[in-house]
Amino acid sequence: MRQFNREFFRDLWQISKPYWTSSEDRWLARGVFALIIGLNLFMVFISYRITQWYAVFWNAVQHYQASAAWQQIFVFFGLATAYIIAAVSQSFFTEMIVIRWRRWLTHSYLDAWLARRTYYHMQVLGDGTDNPDQRISEDLASFTSQTLNIVIGLFSSVVTLGTFIFMLWELSAMIWIPFHGQTFSIPGYLVWAALIYSVFGTIITALIGRPLIRLNFMQERYQADFRFSMMRLRENSESVALYGGEEREGKHFRQRFAEVYANFWRIIWRSMRLNWWTSAYGQIAIIFPLVVCLPAYFVNKEIGVGGLQQIMAAFAQVQGALSFIVSSYTTLANWHAVVDRLRFFRQSMGEVHEIQDKHYHIERRDTPRLEVTDLNVRLPDGRNLVNGLQLQVAPSEHLLIMGASGSGKSTLIRALAGIWPYGDGAVGLPAGERPLFLPQRPYLPMGTLRDVLVYPYGLEDSSDRVLTEALQRVGMGSLIGQLEETRLWSHTLSLGEQQRLAFARILLQRPRWIFLDEASSALDERAEGELYRLLADVLPASAIISVGHRSSLWRYHSRCLRLLGGGAWRLEDGASGDEAQLAFGHLSPA
Repeated sequence: MRQFNREFFRDLWQISKPYWTSSEDRWLARGVFALIIGLNLFMVFISYRITQWYAVFWNAVQHYQASAAWQQIFVFFGLATAYIIAAVSQSFFTEMIVIRWRRWLTHSYLDAWLARRTYYHMQVLGDGTDNPDQRISEDLASFTSQTLNIVIGLFSSVVTLGTFIFMLWELSAMIWIPFHGQTFSIPGYLVWAALIYSVFGTIITALIGRPLIRLNFMQERYQADFRFSMMRLRENSESVALYGGEEREGKHFRQRFAEVYANFWRIIWRSMRLNWWTSAYGQIAIIFPLVVCLPAYFVNKEIGVGGLQQIMAAFAQVQGALSFIVSSYTTLANWHAVVDRLRFFRQSMGEVHEIQDKHYHIERRDTPRLEVTDLNVRLPDGRNLVNGLQLQVAPSEHLLIMGASGSGKSTLIRALAGIWPYGDGAVGLPAGERPLFLPQRPYLPMGTLRDVLVYPYGLEDSSDRVLTEALQRVGMGSLIGQLEETRLWSHTLSLGEQQRLAFARILLQRPRWIFLDEASSALDERAEGELYRLLADVLPASAIISVGHRSSLWRYHSRCLRLLGGGAWRLEDGASGDEAQLAFGHLSPA
């Protein structure tokens, strides 16, 4: 099983280590885990006592000692009760650690995914790691449960092996092997038989089941891709309906599911082969100790039925412990696939951070106004979008950014927002203030209309009167009675209505610096003008930086930054109407 190599276990330790060594839960986790280990040791002890009980009970039965046999029945009930209590307690405390560990890992991964806008950069800069939502929501759940159960199972197998191997070694002294009229005693005969049987079974299991690791990994990916494609249809249902794209979407869904179906059949066939072997292995294991003991049993009549039963029980414990991989291979294969998905997710986030550290050289400064100094913005392939931009925008000033499609307007806004890593220079804004960036398609979170309006910086306890006034001012008074209703608002409202809600956010959150990336493109010129005049009246001290194509936007801005392509730009003073004063490569005085 070469997949379980040094690199795998190194990454596994990196995923597991923080919770047990540095989390706020670490002492509780260690204490409960120690309790689980203690319960496991107690269960192994009970199993050892039950194995001894076999010899006493069956010898009493063989010699028709009724009172002794009934006494041993009561002993068994006591041992079984103790075992059941320990097993149930161990299961409870294991699940307790699993859910707490999952909670901590989920918070940790969410923090890492959200930090430095990694969730965004993984899509635009990295390899677009598939379905990070599934890796956080499902893979972490599987990882914690399977990892803890495998560790406990492995520990139990080691302790069981260490406990019963001595008993089996001692019982081996009772076995005399007849050969050509003579008998021979092989030290540890039963131990060697169990070892040979288990090693042979493990090697065959690994050879047959090895492809399951890769197949399980791919199955998780195919199923997640299939689910995500349907989620995309739900998010874009109106667009698909308008296009009449149901047939194409259906074809796409069937192609996705065909991958799930085909890979699942590969898993079925491989699992069937593995099940053939493990089932045969398990059934033969029942009779195998009899096969190796019966010749001696008939020769050495001192063993007795009780001794034979004890040998079988002890052999089963040792063989079962040695066969941990055989009995758990399907679980191990699935666990390996889960760990791989988490490993690669961590690596992908790390690669994005490396890109950020390597390419992001735009200095963020504390300045009394928006100050852009020697700003260069590039594409990932090195092409320049903006060269040496020098710009100052004072509070209350309105700046329009224009240019042909593909000239870099939206990318410039991303650079000003601090989410575009390819560039250098400096961008200054007053410290402590939260600028508000509105994209062309506003993000409307799931929740009530109130949640939508106060996203992201608004006060959640804003009064109904304040929210109602904002809705009325942006022309969305029809929604006043729906503040507490929960809907999928991005589907309920048209793009123009969504853009009006985004302007309502501005009125509620009153930012000093407002960046609008074609935030009114779905509105007609009249409605667009009303909203711009509204911002000027309500927020006269706020600066507005707009990206747009319409010439009608000129009247609401005092200057225009025009991107000419190839990194060139010019700043046009729109205050005097049609005659613009141009500044190439330097800034005209504000």
